Amino acid sequence: MPIYLDYSATTPMDPEVFEAMKPYFMEKYANPSSIHSLGRIVREDLEKAREKVAGAIGAEAHEIIFTASGTAADNMAIRGTAEMFKNKGKHIITSSIEHKAIIESCNVLAKQGFEITYLPVDKGGVVPLEEVKKAIREDTILISVMLVNNEIGTIQPIREIAEMAKDKGIIVHTDAVQAMGKMKVDVSDLGVDLLTISAHKLCGPKGIGVLYIDENLKQDFRPLVVGGAQEFGLRAGTESVPNIVGLAKACEIISENLQNEIKHITHLRDLFENRLVNELGDVNINGNKDKRVCSVSNLGFRYIEAEALMIYAEEVCCSTGSACSSESIDASHVLYAIGVDPIDLHGAIRFSFGRFNTEEEINKAVDIIKESVIKLRAMSPLSNK
Repeated sequence: MPIYLDYSATTPMDPEVFEAMKPYFMEKYANPSSIHSLGRIVREDLEKAREKVAGAIGAEAHEIIFTASGTAADNMAIRGTAEMFKNKGKHIITSSIEHKAIIESCNVLAKQGFEITYLPVDKGGVVPLEEVKKAIREDTILISVMLVNNEIGTIQPIREIAEMAKDKGIIVHTDAVQAMGKMKVDVSDLGVDLLTISAHKLCGPKGIGVLYIDENLKQDFRPLVVGGAQEFGLRAGTESVPNIVGLAKACEIISENLQNEIKHITHLRDLFENRLVNELGDVNINGNKDKRVCSVSNLGFRYIEAEALMIYAEEVCCSTGSACSSESIDASHVLYAIGVDPIDLHGAIRFSFGRFNTEEEINKAVDIIKESVIKLRAMSPLSNK
């Protein structure tokens, strides 16, 4: 049986989530925009789900917009804001380690005449606040920096960035896809105008994401998808009610169990790292070991190729980086940005942990990886081990 250590790519669905979704496939199947009785029942359930999702991040229900994915929500945030404020300015600030959903959205805007500043990060993957301050200009309209990096787990100083931007009237967006369920996420505490989450990263279903839009921004926000009045006129298309209900249940579970879950996952990650670092040697933890979420461990194994290790240790499901970039043969742009030695770039693997992992699994995974690394190093001309 494979050992699944790739929770940052996607998570197994919680059985409670699945049970909550089931009625909306066969019984409560009506279109929530229909005015007949069945449609009104489904609409009521959809709005109750919206309230639960809003409560999980400290927002109001009318500030929650359901999208098809976290990527769709990121696109809506970046490109929608750019369209709304293009007459005020065309300068956008983001970081050099963002998810491709942000980077590619910015690339699209760059072709339309917008100027993008990519902030550097320190060796731990944290955006220095002085770099943010230095980058802000009179024509800056948006700052988008992810709350948690998807490859190394680094937590960014979003609250401080938002405070800096507020004084200048700059909109702030944060991609919180990898943060939700691993730390407290509250839009009021963070001070952001826009925030993205995705259900399949928190033991919910695939195919549903959320863009939080502050009510003061929402009234003038420009939709990217048109053709209907759904989602307050900001995202046309019949809502995926089963997925929305599943997301709401996933958020409810997190709200009730967050601290216990963090404790559980932290223990497993630390056990995993400590054994590999101490028992193997020449294993580096990439990123900031202190300012990161509990779920991510990006390890660099010296003298071997990550792909070779994944083949040898095929019972352990892990990743060489973002799942959205897994078909690329290029080394991680995140590891480049934090200055990982070029020799070590191709030996880096992301392991990510979650709710259903056990200590027994972790110990077994370590044993498998150890055995595989030893074999590969014995064949490597770079290693003397």
